[in-house]
Amino acid sequence: MTDQFTIDPDITKAETLPSSFYTNPRVFDAVREKVFMNSWHWMGDTNLVPFEGHVHPMVLLEGYIGEPLVLIRAEDDVVKCFTNVCTHRGNIVVQQPGKVRKLSCFYHGRRFDLNGKFEFMPEFDKAADFPRSCDHLTEFRTEQWGPFVFAGLTPAFELAQVIDKMKERVGFLPLDTFKEDSLLSREYLVNAHWALYCDNYLEGFHIPFVHNDLNQTLDYGSYETVIDDYMSLQIGYADEGVETFDLPQGHPDEGKEIAAYYYWIFPNMMFNFYPWGLSINIVKPMGLEKSKVQFISYVYDRSKIEASAGALLDKVEREDEFVVESVQKGIRSNFYKAGRFSPDREQGVHHFHKLLADFLQLN
Repeated sequence: MTDQFTIDPDITKAETLPSSFYTNPRVFDAVREKVFMNSWHWMGDTNLVPFEGHVHPMVLLEGYIGEPLVLIRAEDDVVKCFTNVCTHRGNIVVQQPGKVRKLSCFYHGRRFDLNGKFEFMPEFDKAADFPRSCDHLTEFRTEQWGPFVFAGLTPAFELAQVIDKMKERVGFLPLDTFKEDSLLSREYLVNAHWALYCDNYLEGFHIPFVHNDLNQTLDYGSYETVIDDYMSLQIGYADEGVETFDLPQGHPDEGKEIAAYYYWIFPNMMFNFYPWGLSINIVKPMGLEKSKVQFISYVYDRSKIEASAGALLDKVEREDEFVVESVQKGIRSNFYKAGRFSPDREQGVHHFHKLLADFLQLN
């Protein structure tokens, strides 16, 4: 039986998740089943499958969920996501990315069309009641936002509602023209629980104490957090001399000096919009005390990078790693159980903890 966690909806009274959430292996496993299996996941962009018939195999959160998936640009030019496991004996169907006419399992020759439907299987003429619906590849729900592709195995909420809320502020940006920059994209190994990394991301409270350079870029006094059902937004207002968005007429923040929009989508996706483009951060659990953080950068206007809030992504990340790994050591203490939330500065963390507690109660 998993530990039961409850977060008071009133942030002025609430306590944080207890240290056992971050240290108990049983809870870590329960989060995999109750949270990540029921959430949406970043798959990449449409360049993975640029034309009809292109396929791209991947493993979802390898080492944690470990689900073999395949993205397919199907015959109707829609990007779809299927299980990459043959319905005969469980072999991996698609071994390499590329262009195909059919999906064929090399083990015994079972064949599927580009919509995952069973087509042919040798030596099965005498099999009764065959094929059945379970002989098709399982298709998972997908959502697309511009070039970005998401999939959910058994999602408990609608991603479209989250994306619609994000579009209210960043919908004016031409996402289809954003270009991935491999030189700005990185992966980091962090010796800490994945949720501790998210806790740190979800508040600007630590900025004056941990990020000296970033603090000189953002106006900490004006920093704002906006909460929605399965996401939150932190708005970074610019100090003098910092690049800001050229907001269109009628925009919710028209007339304000906005340096960054920091969007978080439950449980582990961050979309950080700057005047120069976008940094997507995906936090991947690898163990109770180890996480991988993937930074994928898309550039819109390269000329604005140096004077933007996102100019020092690597330095800020290293500073975050140091403090998060320090917290990982601290929560092992026999004398720390839980903390309290700052009602003014930690609304995002409170929201995150409540969602985690609620999802762990799902049947």
